[in-house]
Amino acid sequence: MPALRSETIRRYVASLSLNADLDSFLKPRLSSLTPPDAMTGRQETAQRIAQAIRAGEKIAVFGDYDCDGMTATAIMSDIIEALGGTVTAHLASRFEGGYGFSDPALDRVLASEPQLLITCDCGSSDHPRLERARRAGLDVIVIDHHLVPDEPLPVLAFLNPHQPDCEFPFKHMASCGLALSVGAALRKEMKSKLDIRAWLDLVAIGSIADVVPLVGDNRVLVRAGLEVLRKAERPGIRALLDVIGLDRSSPFSAEDVAFRIAPRLNAPGRLQEPDAALAVLRAKQPVQAAEAAALVEELCQRRREDQKSIEAEAEAQVISTGQDVAPGIVVGDLKWNHGIVGIIAGRLAEKYGRPAIVIGSDGVGSVRGPGGFPLYDALAESAEHLLRFGGHQAAAGISIEMSKLADFTSAFHEAVARRKDYERPKAPKAWPIVPEDDLFEIVQDLQLLEPCGEKNPAPHLEVYATVRSAREVKGGHLKLDLVFDNGARVSAFAPGKGHLRQSLKGKVRVRGSLRPDRYRGGRNVEMMAQDVSLDV
Repeated sequence: MPALRSETIRRYVASLSLNADLDSFLKPRLSSLTPPDAMTGRQETAQRIAQAIRAGEKIAVFGDYDCDGMTATAIMSDIIEALGGTVTAHLASRFEGGYGFSDPALDRVLASEPQLLITCDCGSSDHPRLERARRAGLDVIVIDHHLVPDEPLPVLAFLNPHQPDCEFPFKHMASCGLALSVGAALRKEMKSKLDIRAWLDLVAIGSIADVVPLVGDNRVLVRAGLEVLRKAERPGIRALLDVIGLDRSSPFSAEDVAFRIAPRLNAPGRLQEPDAALAVLRAKQPVQAAEAAALVEELCQRRREDQKSIEAEAEAQVISTGQDVAPGIVVGDLKWNHGIVGIIAGRLAEKYGRPAIVIGSDGVGSVRGPGGFPLYDALAESAEHLLRFGGHQAAAGISIEMSKLADFTSAFHEAVARRKDYERPKAPKAWPIVPEDDLFEIVQDLQLLEPCGEKNPAPHLEVYATVRSAREVKGGHLKLDLVFDNGARVSAFAPGKGHLRQSLKGKVRVRGSLRPDRYRGGRNVEMMAQDVSLDV
């Protein structure tokens, strides 16, 4: 394996069951993408959009409020405009209509008086609104990747690889990837030389944020997109990276997107309308881009402050109600922003190792649990106390009248208690870093494995080292300065583990991932630690 220099990563790659040869895995190429001809609805979609562009029709593009929805909306809108079309872009709102293509969302679309409507990352199960749009005289195209109900959609064209009659073999593409594919078909239909690779950065953001499997076509698209993202030729992306302070001197990882870029783009939609994030993605001029990025960063900081306040109140409620020792956790307050409660539910589930529900404004709540717990089944057994619920086994949402909270809490606790023996995910195998390996070379090899994430996890690495210093930093996190027997040093960051600082002395075992230390630069690396323990 000549492309890899570190023994640790060579051993890890040798353990993988690759669906492609090693060279194709380490160096994925756009030329290896699955031919799109078998994608049902793709050609009809391109032909109808081209017709609208040539006729000067007004086109509305509507997307969901998450990163996949907004990147798909930006890609579709930008490409149509670049080819001469007239577009109005819209996003869903958590606070007016909620997820997907709601009635208030359709009202906004109709107010722009389009002749053609394209929905992105929603629509597959929005039959009533799509029928209403059809009756209003709109031709409708749905671009989506969610599961498909049996009932046919009342639309002109439907592009979703999950359709039973769609023979496109790769079923895991996010809506942003599908939008780019439509853009390629549209470019061909319009006989244009437009280079759609310019939108690969948005495909990378949307795909990583939506946690689609980073294998096959997604791996190819996201790998290329991360490089486009690092070049930051899009004004809004460049402005956002400048605001974040994200160093572009080394390659980006999926982690950079998941933990630094995507949360900022999601922040506006958690507090108000998500339009500021879309403005960042679509900004054409540096001044406009800088203003949009500054607003997104301001809203992200406000989201963090609100999150910290709500989390403290939720934690106090857990303790005061005795749910720190209960089978599950249900807390709520109508003054809590329901755009943030999902983050809090995830934090509580991780801390207590139990299913957690956090309910906020309008009685809307988010449900999260420890890995493997069947959340949907537990909710189904408690549903008599809910107005509605939905989601899947790993994450869900509810709506409840707060007068029913006590009854629901009891029923949910009982449903959780009946599922003590659920199958927990196995801890990943830890790969000890061998003494002869240079840590910087390991980091460089890890970059060849990117994008790492769903279905392509980064190797779980393990080091044994001596603690030079351990301190708690802002946010309750742990910062370690470690030294190896050969004198090499590495810093480690362990989120939420600041309370361990006084107990960590002498030799420790640290498990997690390695990444460039962008603060110190050069050949310095740091470890993102998931587990820290004394070497006994």
